[in-house]
Amino acid sequence: MKRTIKAVALIMMMVVALSVFFIPAKVYAAGSGEVAVAETNDKDVTVAKAYAAAIVVAAVAAAGAIAMGLAIFKAADSAARQPEIAGKIQTLMMLGLVFVETAIIYGLVVAIFIVFIL
Repeated sequence: MKRTIKAVALIMMMVVALSVFFIPAKVYAAGSGEVAVAETNDKDVTVAKAYAAAIVVAAVAAAGAIAMGLAIFKAADSAARQPEIAGKIQTLMMLGLVFVETAIIYGLVVAIFIVFIL
């Protein structure tokens, strides 16, 4: 189980890293370091932004879904083992799910910034 989580985390980090380097590769000229206005098509930049935003949203949603699933699994397992503190476990689980959902919303905000600001 831990190896699977590590592998998924590594794949997500690689995808995010590739999406971060994808836009500058399209925008900057090779070797000059200056913006290649004449060589870069606006359609290419728009497509690159769409890919980067889609990758960010997909990676964050996948990581959030995995985290939420693990949290719910562990909370249900704990409540089954000790039913007398199930209420406290449920409260802590809901608080944790709120934090995970907040991280997912931050990913959506980053994707919106990529599309409209970059």
